[in-house]
Amino acid sequence: MAGGPEDQRDESIGVLFRRLLDEGGDLVRAEINLGRQIAIHRFEKAKGGAIACMAGTMLGLAALIVLLVMIALALAPRTGPLAAGLIVAGVTALIAIVLIRYGSGRLARVMDDEDERKAPRRGDLK
Repeated sequence: MAGGPEDQRDESIGVLFRRLLDEGGDLVRAEINLGRQIAIHRFEKAKGGAIACMAGTMLGLAALIVLLVMIALALAPRTGPLAAGLIVAGVTALIAIVLIRYGSGRLARVMDDEDERKAPRRGDLK
């Protein structure tokens, strides 16, 4: 019974399934390409602003370093240069530790948000 109606129906289902897979793959590749193009476009638009922000950050850091050196130099006649440097470095390190702990605590709360975990089950997250 080779070549009967059942074989033709199986063949056409196989062909349709193969076409579905091919078109699904094309769709996935097109979506990936679209996302890539959007990312490139956004990067090109943001490049100038990002460079300006980085330059401003580096200048701000340089100004902070100058300020800390000036504070150490102002303390040096009273405590000596080594002690002044250690005092300024220690106070700066303590401030840095406090800021890092505060920031990491805030980030941890964002990353472990109970409402956000429940939202997909409720359908609230968009």
